[in-house]
Amino acid sequence: MSEIIPTITAYTPDEYAQQMETLASFAPRLHIDITDGDFAPSQTINLNQVYWDRSDVLHQIDLHLMVRRPIDWLDQIVALAPDLVIFHAESNESHATLPRMFEHLHRFEINVGVALLPETDPDDVREIIASSDHVLIFGGHLGYQGGEADLSQLGKIATIQSINPNAEIAWDGGADLNNVAQIAHAGIDAINVGSAIATSDDPRVSYLHLCDIITTKL
Repeated sequence: MSEIIPTITAYTPDEYAQQMETLASFAPRLHIDITDGDFAPSQTINLNQVYWDRSDVLHQIDLHLMVRRPIDWLDQIVALAPDLVIFHAESNESHATLPRMFEHLHRFEINVGVALLPETDPDDVREIIASSDHVLIFGGHLGYQGGEADLSQLGKIATIQSINPNAEIAWDGGADLNNVAQIAHAGIDAINVGSAIATSDDPRVSYLHLCDIITTKL
């Protein structure tokens, strides 16, 4: 069964507070984008400005770090204690370093994931995928909400499953009312949705509509 996860992409603390308040009022799991203005062309708020209600056990928080040197962010991640943190295979960390970082975060009961940009072949990062709890297939425009989904990236699912059959497989990029059923039924477990929820007239209604589509359309 697939899951719809609203995405927070905020460029100011006020935007973050508004999006968090709105989305946390109806969604049990949230995906927070963090970019450094280097790995991704845009720059969001930084981890020092990220927060959530730690007393609310109903929410799962996923951090997606689109950053050049994720190892520099480890202490902040541990302090925040998200449920899941996702790094990019294309960052400056070596293919050996990321699995060691994953081991470190697992000691703090933080699940770890790897995101793959369109040009990255899963076979080329097998060691990282094998060490991950979560693999995110990126089919959009790095660092921005909106745009079209590159659905050809769904072809990576079979390879990922063969490398790590226990990993949750996620999608990020351009998911909307027109394609979310295809994404879900291709074998994606978690679908991160940005503008299709955040920029709608009623984000809650849009979220529920997307949830209904993936459970009813075959």
